[in-house]
Amino acid sequence: MQFFQLKITLRDIKPPIWRRILVAPEIKLNKLHDILQIVMGWTNSHLHQFDTPLGYFADPDFELEEAESSKKATLQSVLSVPKSHIRYEYDFGDSWDHQIVLEKVVELDEPVFARCLTGARACPPEDCGGIWGYDNLLEILKNPKHPEYKDMSEWIPLGFDPEAFDAEAINKQLARLAPAKKKAAKKKAAPASAPKNK
Repeated sequence: MQFFQLKITLRDIKPPIWRRILVAPEIKLNKLHDILQIVMGWTNSHLHQFDTPLGYFADPDFELEEAESSKKATLQSVLSVPKSHIRYEYDFGDSWDHQIVLEKVVELDEPVFARCLTGARACPPEDCGGIWGYDNLLEILKNPKHPEYKDMSEWIPLGFDPEAFDAEAINKQLARLAPAKKKAAKKKAAPASAPKNK
């Protein structure tokens, strides 16, 4: 079976925040959105859109100007040649811009819905003000004497570590996202009872 190996990079942040994943090429973009939210560490609290050679695709539940429903396009229809790329924007206020590159097509014997292979660094906390706001947040957290240190320390998610990355935890979430396997509905018919003697 063929799978796409993708590299997702959150643009304009240094050191880079990125993930490398395997995903089925035939999935719809709305499902790719769900996968990206998990592998990057977002909370699916904002609108999103894909910028592709076929145009813009966005959340089917919200009408965005010039954007088609993300249920109408598959990954392989917008990203089919190795080294080609598309954009994924999440949260139009903070404008988190991701580049998605098709690195290569791989063959696997086992079926996979999605798998995170590797990556680096945690995603920024939601609603931190985009790239500038995140850089500012990190600077504040480095200095306990900063006047905003206490407020920011209480605002960020408990245990937030900007350098953290856990592929195993991500893959456990992806496994829960995978479509449930249909169980065979074959029930063995109960043996017919012997006729009673009259």
